[in-house]
Amino acid sequence: MILVTAATGNVGSATVAALVARGLAVRAASRAATPVAGAEAVALDLADPATWEGALGGVRGTFLLIPPGLGGRPLLPFLARARGFGAGPFAFLSVQGAESSRLVPHRAVEDALTAGPRDWTILRPGFFAQNLGDAYGRDIRDDSRLHVPAGRARVAWTDARDLGEVAATALAEPEAHAGAAYPLTGAESLSFAEAAAIMSDTLGRPVRYEPAGALGYLRHLRRRGTPWVQALVYLRLHVGLRWGEGDRPTPDLGRLLGRAPRTLGD
Repeated sequence: MILVTAATGNVGSATVAALVARGLAVRAASRAATPVAGAEAVALDLADPATWEGALGGVRGTFLLIPPGLGGRPLLPFLARARGFGAGPFAFLSVQGAESSRLVPHRAVEDALTAGPRDWTILRPGFFAQNLGDAYGRDIRDDSRLHVPAGRARVAWTDARDLGEVAATALAEPEAHAGAAYPLTGAESLSFAEAAAIMSDTLGRPVRYEPAGALGYLRHLRRRGTPWVQALVYLRLHVGLRWGEGDRPTPDLGRLLGRAPRTLGD
């Protein structure tokens, strides 16, 4: 049985689908035990230890990510309990650049994983293409704009469905991926202006890229109701793009998929 945390999110649901397609038994965890096709649904709140035992029993592989707004450190007690249950190996969805920055909450989880047994694979994706429908979706829908503090940065956009396939591979073939940390990006590097142009063509209406200032963007997120921890992570990641943190495509995603990664146009 493989446990998938945050199983109703973009990457979580893609991971469940990829594992089910391999014929593996999957336990799909979410706070409300929301049904997910092909999987056993279970209630799991990473901030509530009372829900952990029911989710971890009989598990021999765990896909782990930080739910929006939670932060990294509340995940550490869950990881320790999961190791006590023998619920490894673990595939952890981190972020690009976590290995060089202690300002992102994913770094604390990476440190906890690497300090223990070699029962982990770390996935460090670039910016999700699905952000266009989620994190940026309201701005695009209501104001026809991409509004982020990224300046003229370019981004090697990553599709969440590709990440789900790679996570499933890491959990289904742990011997081949134990102790590995993979930078995972798409194969093309595009600016936010180019992304807006692709969206304009797809939607049949203009979408513009409107660069934001750092403080203005933080205020914008808070007005949208984004929790402080999540807002600060978004700010750090977008500002980091100005220094080239997300602009270079890496070969690992295509190599692990055995095909070309999906493009932003896809």
